[in-house]
Amino acid sequence: MSVEAQVRSTALRAREASLVLALATRAQKDAALLAMAEALTGHAEEILAANLEDVDRAEHHGTPVNIIDRLRLDAARIEGMAQGLRDVAGLPDPVGEVVRGSTLANGLELRQVRVPFGVVGVIYEARPNVTADAAGILLKAGNAALLRGSSSAHGSNTAIIEVLRGAIEQAGLPRDVVQLVPGEGHEGAKVLMRSRGLVDVLIPRGGAGLIRSVVEESTVPVIETGVGNCHVFVDRSADLEKALAIILNSKTHRTSVCNSAESLLVHREIADHFLPVVIDALSAAGVTIHGDEQFAEYDGVVPATKEDFGLEYLSLDISAAVVEDLDAAIAHIRTYSSQHTDAIVTEDLAAARLFTASVDSAAVLVNASTRFTDGGEFGFGAEIGISTQKLHARGPMGLPEMTSTKYVVTGDGHVR
Repeated sequence: MSVEAQVRSTALRAREASLVLALATRAQKDAALLAMAEALTGHAEEILAANLEDVDRAEHHGTPVNIIDRLRLDAARIEGMAQGLRDVAGLPDPVGEVVRGSTLANGLELRQVRVPFGVVGVIYEARPNVTADAAGILLKAGNAALLRGSSSAHGSNTAIIEVLRGAIEQAGLPRDVVQLVPGEGHEGAKVLMRSRGLVDVLIPRGGAGLIRSVVEESTVPVIETGVGNCHVFVDRSADLEKALAIILNSKTHRTSVCNSAESLLVHREIADHFLPVVIDALSAAGVTIHGDEQFAEYDGVVPATKEDFGLEYLSLDISAAVVEDLDAAIAHIRTYSSQHTDAIVTEDLAAARLFTASVDSAAVLVNASTRFTDGGEFGFGAEIGISTQKLHARGPMGLPEMTSTKYVVTGDGHVR
């Protein structure tokens, strides 16, 4: 059977399973999620064995360290995946929620209610934990999941999917509500992108190249996630101890994720005092600073190119610049930000208000690390991704963002 035939067959099974899942109660879905969590921890050894083969192969092929970090699983990360599923089970079921309702002047009762999309495809890179996160969120929102991870994580994803499917079936739901898209090359993903009519929504999660490819080539509607060129701006009124802690956490807490800070901006009025301190702290943490002329006056700072300010490094690198004032910081962010997450450190309420009103990003933070832009940190449970677009889903996408709506109109013999 050709890859195209395999993918279409998989999508058809997902479509049939989605019709059953759409009618499942919250209790049934939560039972499946808890069973999935237990199955992950119960089969941790075989998942880790498959993951080790993926990691060894990636290291053999010279894969960058930050990508291997995304790929690697350990017992703690598997427990984190399981806990994410438990957290989702504890969240309210969005399906059936009344978004708005009223009785019209003619007596018709109008309700807008949340409903599942149906079949959702997710194309993602490297991170096998996304497999469990996506499966859990989509199941709770009543959607069948078609998951397409990268070839580098094929063994890990296959092992995780088989464990999850077995748990779902034991809980009394169709195992085909979660499936791995067949094939290890690009062909399977391309067929998935062209499966309009079988797949309702497609979500890409990964680097700029992957996202651009899916957005440009897909005939299936796409919810676009985005890369994270995230900024921290230290205003002239900032508490500099707070600022230093926020910068270090934003940059070094975990470098290979999209909410890691990639650019630092410092108000000119505090630059002479603050630059030596922040440069020493970042350098001590192993961070390479790509700085403008004023930063580059200090030892160890690499002169920045114009391209540096637009990069998502995903490594222990950061671009840095001194800006004239708040307006200049906002202008810089408007020029280079990927509209993911941008933060200001300030004790000036007016400056904070202007920054949050002027910076057009999915998340704008005041006196907090960029690492907080995360579904779990926001209380949404495990997230499906972080959207930087401006349609119905923006920022961390949890359960409500994985639903559409329909109108239910009830009359009593009404005619128009």
